[in-house]
This record gives sequence, structure tokens and C-alpha cells, in this order.
Amino acid sequence: MKFHAIRCLLLALLFGSLCGTAQPPAFRVIAFFTAAEDAAHISFVREANQWFPKMAIRCHFTYDTTSNWEHLNEKFLSRYQVVLFLDTRPETPAQRAAFQQYAEKGGAWIGFHFAAFALTPSAVPQNWDWYHNTFLGSGSYVSNTWRPTAAVLHVDNRHPVTRGLPERFPSAPNEWYRWSGPLRQNPDITVLASIDSSSFPLGTGPKPSEIWHSGDYPVVWTNRRYNMVYFNMGHNDMDYEQGTRQTLSHTFSSPAQNRMILQALWWLGTDRGRRHSSSICCGTRTK
Repeated sequence: MKFHAIRCLLLALLFGSLCGTAQPPAFRVIAFFTAAEDAAHISFVREANQWFPKMAIRCHFTYDTTSNWEHLNEKFLSRYQVVLFLDTRPETPAQRAAFQQYAEKGGAWIGFHFAAFALTPSAVPQNWDWYHNTFLGSGSYVSNTWRPTAAVLHVDNRHPVTRGLPERFPSAPNEWYRWSGPLRQNPDITVLASIDSSSFPLGTGPKPSEIWHSGDYPVVWTNRRYNMVYFNMGHNDMDYEQGTRQTLSHTFSSPAQNRMILQALWWLGTDRGRRHSSSICCGTRTK
């Protein structure tokens, strides 16, 4: 017992010393989530909250999470360089006003999948024009593929977020969204990646409308007026049929897609990333 106590003390002193000599993190990230409705979105949030802390250690940033959307205020956000919306959006007027102020003052943001969803009528109506039309540029949700399936993604623009990626690469399985907003025609929007035509037919149904056979579908983009990137990824395949609700696919299973997410974080999280055309992530520079 005495030996165990001494060993623990030595380990504590060792790790304390290491922490004391470590450099401060490059930037701080706060991820907001709800994880209360769709099992696929809950699965993604759980996966994200396991994957990002691992990447934070490797890439030297800090990753915190909260499901309390009341923290979406100026004082709380001032602690962080990047805000993530993992699965939903703020709903109260005060939260929305705080986020708009944060974004308009240059605050950085990454949103995933359902964070952009809006459909009237639905439980998530399009009742926030600045967010869906001005900030995201996507407007309302129109339709989706089903089941969640992988796609071949095409890099539309070379950018710090897509630097070093092949022109085409396989995504992780996902439920892909189509939007009402004319993203290609919006002068503020730069589409970074879209569904490559080699992916069609995309989806398995059973409804014919859930299988896409052609079309232009942006899935990653940025708005040049803001420090932001939206990723349509964030919906895992689930076992609904057998009732187990077991996760059948994982969003962070595509190395190229993961690199894109990390490069977006680094680009948004550091002044160095935003000032220079090269992106630095996990100690490596891509040219």
C-alpha cells in the first residue's frame, strides 16, 4: 500500500513536470451539441467527442464540449478560437444574437450535417434568415439520400482546407443533403468539395427519391465574408431494422476526409493558418 502511494506520487510529480514545461495549445475549440433526437446524429456526436480529443493531443489544440446552449454568449465564447456545432443550431433569440455577433466580429466556426438543417414546416423551421441564407448560404433543406452511403468527393477549389488532397477521394458513409440555396451562384460562397459524378447512383432507397442519379451537390464550403466551414458529414448508418440501434458506419473512417476537417480546424484556429496559403496541421506542412 505504501509502495503504491509512493509510486502514484512519483507519477503525479512526473506528469506535473511535463505539463509545466509544455507549450500552450495552438488554439481552443468549443463544440456545442444537443444529441437528443436522431440516433444517427447522437452516434456521430459521441464519435466526434472521442475523435476530436485524440486529434487535440496529436495536433496540439484544446477541445471542450457543452450541451448547454446558454453558454452561447460573448463572455463564454471569448475563451475560444473556434466554435463547432456538431448536430443542431441555437434556438433562442439571445443565443442567435450572440452567435451572429461572434461571427460578424471574425469568430471562427465549423458546422456539421444537421447544424444547417431547416425546413418549414418541421420541428426545425427556416426561421433564421441570417444564419441559413446569409451565413451558410444553403437556404432550406430540400431532400436527402438514403441509406447513408459513402461517396466519391471531388475537390472543387484548392484552399488551405483542401490542400494536399487528391482531386477525388472516398468519403465516409453519410446521409447527403440537397439545399434550396444557389451555392454555386452565391458570390460569397466557395465550394470546396462536392459529390463526384462517379458516385451515382448514390443511396439505396427504398424510396426512388432517396437515390440520386445525377446533379450538382456541394457538401463542403466556406463563406468568404466569415471565418467558417460547413461539412455536410455527420450522420452514421444505424441498425434501425433489427431494433438494436447499433452504429454500422463511422464518420471519421475516411483518412482524406479527416485531413480536410483537421486542416479546416487549423486554418480557422490560428492566425498563421488564415494569413498564409499553406496549411499546417499536426506538425506537417502541405504545399
